[in-house]
Amino acid sequence: MRDAMSILIRPVVSEKTYGLMENHTYVFVVDPRATKIDVRNAVEQAFNVKVVNVNTLNRKGKATRNRRTGVAGARPNTKRAIVTLKQGDSINLFEN
Repeated sequence: MRDAMSILIRPVVSEKTYGLMENHTYVFVVDPRATKIDVRNAVEQAFNVKVVNVNTLNRKGKATRNRRTGVAGARPNTKRAIVTLKQGDSINLFEN
């Protein structure tokens, strides 16, 4: 099994994910090669909580262009995991 911090890259911080936190659901950017089982084990190991459900999605990076030179580029592809915890468990992501 790989290390939990090599699977969980960072939490997703947005208004929508703040709303999901009230329902014990958290969103993380994860390693593209990670499976749902890898994500489940990583969250349980890193935060000492019980995971009920894991959903994953692959997001294709948007095409971009430099305004000055017109050079085309792209934002990177990412994989996200939506993790639902057992009732009563929570992750303190923004605690000092």
